[in-house]
Amino acid sequence: MSIDSRRTGFSRLNASNNNVFTITAHIGLLPNNNTQQAPPQHNEQAANASTSSPSASTTSATTTTTTTTTTTTTAASTSSQQQQQQLQDEVEITYTDLKTIGQGSFGVVFQATLQKPTHELVAIKKVLQDRRFKNRELQIMRKLDHCNVVKLKYFFHTMGERGSQEVYLHLVLEYVPETLYRIARTHSRSRQNLPMILVKLYMYQLFRSLNYIHSMDICHRDIKPQNLLLNPETGVLKLCDFGSAKSLVGGEPNVAYICSRYYRAPELIFGANDYTTKIDIWSAGCVMAELILGEPMFPGESGVDQLVEIIKVLGTPSREQMIAMNPNYHEFRFPVIRARSWNRIFSSHLRTPPEAARLVSNLLEYTPSKRLTPLSACAHPFFDELRTSSTNLLPNGREFPPLFNFSDDELRREPHLRPKLLPHSQISDPMSQQQHISGAGQRTGGTSGSDNSSSRVTMDDNVNEDGLSGCRPSTDEPAASEQDDHITSQHDVSAERQDNSGQTNSSVPDQGHQD
Repeated sequence: MSIDSRRTGFSRLNASNNNVFTITAHIGLLPNNNTQQAPPQHNEQAANASTSSPSASTTSATTTTTTTTTTTTTAASTSSQQQQQQLQDEVEITYTDLKTIGQGSFGVVFQATLQKPTHELVAIKKVLQDRRFKNRELQIMRKLDHCNVVKLKYFFHTMGERGSQEVYLHLVLEYVPETLYRIARTHSRSRQNLPMILVKLYMYQLFRSLNYIHSMDICHRDIKPQNLLLNPETGVLKLCDFGSAKSLVGGEPNVAYICSRYYRAPELIFGANDYTTKIDIWSAGCVMAELILGEPMFPGESGVDQLVEIIKVLGTPSREQMIAMNPNYHEFRFPVIRARSWNRIFSSHLRTPPEAARLVSNLLEYTPSKRLTPLSACAHPFFDELRTSSTNLLPNGREFPPLFNFSDDELRREPHLRPKLLPHSQISDPMSQQQHISGAGQRTGGTSGSDNSSSRVTMDDNVNEDGLSGCRPSTDEPAASEQDDHITSQHDVSAERQDNSGQTNSSVPDQGHQD
């Protein structure tokens, strides 16, 4: 797709002297395009009438002319509808108080005050757009409408500086003030554990967001605390930054060098290019363990070291597990290391319930198909307190946000989980489900997760782990792309870069054409 520079919204911002910007933008959420998928009924009837006329004098030439005219009319009508829809899709927006809140090598994020058509704070993500391709992040975000996914309100294109042929895409997003990363880091620095009830609240909402996007075959591919926006006042968590996301298609290869290092699934380290949405589940397991421990679960300093950290905990993968992760990986030379007990790993945190260890163990499985689905994770006993207690309050005294307003589409994929997902009062009284989430999208195949813990052998902490440095995965990692060098959220990433969390270079998936 080439960018049409004649489009109304494709121009320099109209900035007044007091830094008020006005531009024609497009509404973020995709409209219903059913009218574009079939010609209008009256044209069909006209075509039938012209070809079945009772007049015996109708010639072949006349019939051909009539059919051609009808086709032209239909095409013109469809084109007119598309133009009308495009005009309805456009809106003039005005914003001010622009300030930078995040930046990286591939773009910048601003905070702004929207003055028209509504008055609210927004985040504007500006990225360089390749003229030759559609922007995958934009395509995906226009499909998403969920309470736990950051909302795309508007988007528009602008040209670069005078004489420049560069094109920039601007995504106008709802503004969320915090990230889970910064909240967790604040607790860690004060040597306080994040309250377990908040771990449950935040992880539950993360799994709801993953269930939603996975049901549409969308894999986020960069789940980490920095990409989980949080409003401490309401307790609402929202998944953001779809710059690495992709709609996975069976049989279509994907790049393996994706996802930030600390949260990268082992099949990616082994170079698999036919992975599934289960790589997001692994990342979510890493996030949950980090919230409990107060530090990253697998803090590898390189791709190889990342694998070492994983093996220290999960033990050496079996041949069957290796095949499940990447059947094309033949360099199977690992020292035999026994797995550690998850209960022992979390033993230093006395308030960690056993259900937490069991849930993490069901998420951090070598075999991707054995990892829980997001909906199965929501139904896990670890979250029962959210379903049974009516006295859960945020630190500010406010009630928890709505957690059980599932749409039918969200539950349709695994309907057997419904009794485990909803509070008993909601199951017995269907009329209590008055809040629904729109736009759950198309369903995917997938295999339901299991609550069965893996058959790991426990080990003492002092088991010899020598020899792990000899492990060599087949995929070498670019040396210069291990840091947080691109936009990770709506917020300033300068401090986050220093945590060496292994942020990958997102230039590969941003335009959506390399993989």
